[in-house]
Amino acid sequence: MINKIALRKSPALLLLALTLASCTTIDPYTGEQRTSRAVQYGAIGAVVCGLIGAGESGQRARNAAAGCGAIGAGVGAYMDAQERELREELAGTGVQVQRVGDELQLIMPGNVTFPTDAYTVRNEFMPVLDSVARVLYKFTDTRLQVTGHTDSTGARDYNFNLSDRRATSVANYLASQGIDQNRLIVQGMGPDQPIASNDSATGRAQNRRVELSIVALQS
Repeated sequence: MINKIALRKSPALLLLALTLASCTTIDPYTGEQRTSRAVQYGAIGAVVCGLIGAGESGQRARNAAAGCGAIGAGVGAYMDAQERELREELAGTGVQVQRVGDELQLIMPGNVTFPTDAYTVRNEFMPVLDSVARVLYKFTDTRLQVTGHTDSTGARDYNFNLSDRRATSVANYLASQGIDQNRLIVQGMGPDQPIASNDSATGRAQNRRVELSIVALQS
């Protein structure tokens, strides 16, 4: 609970208390009060910015305010920070980091992640997943969907089974590194969502992949 004396001394803390109080709802299942995560991000950003601005003046204050505009942006800024860390960790690994709105997608090529026609993660790829796990462990307010994909070569049932097992292997490895399994959703799509033509070897190689979609929790 926020100390009342601290509230009187700090307008920034008072702003946080008022914001959280005005945006609190009752969970219909538990009867407990909940505050939107989007509100939490923005309110906490407002407090940080208030504390920074209180100690600055002139150009330094304007610079602080510019930086705080991103913090106060809420979910977008939260995902910005996560994207920045993932790009730093995954540079040069072969894993692509893509941003679609407030969703992040990590695309792991099948030939980098797994041996041919196998679903056990390559030993040399484990440090890459360790890097991913380190970032995901810090940014807990996200849901993670791990989806396996194949090319169209071979039996359809075999491809669905392989894609599901590969996605499960990635999810299980992340869980072994401390990621809460309740955050993880696993799905195998087989050949149904190609990102390139299956008519060429290059296209088929692109289609054999595991994608990790990272989405901020909104409530």
